[in-house]
Amino acid sequence: MPTPVSPPVIRAATPADAPGIAAVHVQSWRETYAGLIPADFLDRMTGAEAQARREAFWAQNITAGQDVVRVAEADGTVVAFASAGEARDHPGFDSELFTLYALRAAQGHGTGRALLHAVAAALRERGARSMALWVLDVNPTRDWYARQGGVEGGEKCEGDLRELRLGWADLGTLR
Repeated sequence: MPTPVSPPVIRAATPADAPGIAAVHVQSWRETYAGLIPADFLDRMTGAEAQARREAFWAQNITAGQDVVRVAEADGTVVAFASAGEARDHPGFDSELFTLYALRAAQGHGTGRALLHAVAAALRERGARSMALWVLDVNPTRDWYARQGGVEGGEKCEGDLRELRLGWADLGTLR
């Protein structure tokens, strides 16, 4: 993936973005989780088969139009993306941020914050008032979500992985 030269454009994803989204999804996992989660699990989540599954998933998801999916594109390349929709397992919250991933080269320039705000705006247009997400406890972005106004409130464990809930009871408090 090339290093972004111009500021990313935030826009609604199209099915044609699925390969770029899948590539960012896989690469950002490698960049973020290496050394933080079991290597065999990371390999399963970022191998060629996983990337192909993610590409098919994103093409179908975007085509279905049920979720909000936004991409950050720089110089014609997807460098980050986010998705959200109806809350699945967050009592008291009406929407959920499912994903927000950015290539390391796109981090630290406001891209993630712009994506988060774009997704929240689309959710508000759909009538959502609140939002929550799950983040791995070892994920460095956990603190970033807190700086955006997310408040910790719950946890779940799946095998060796521990996830924490962060949420905004009022989307208007998103920073």
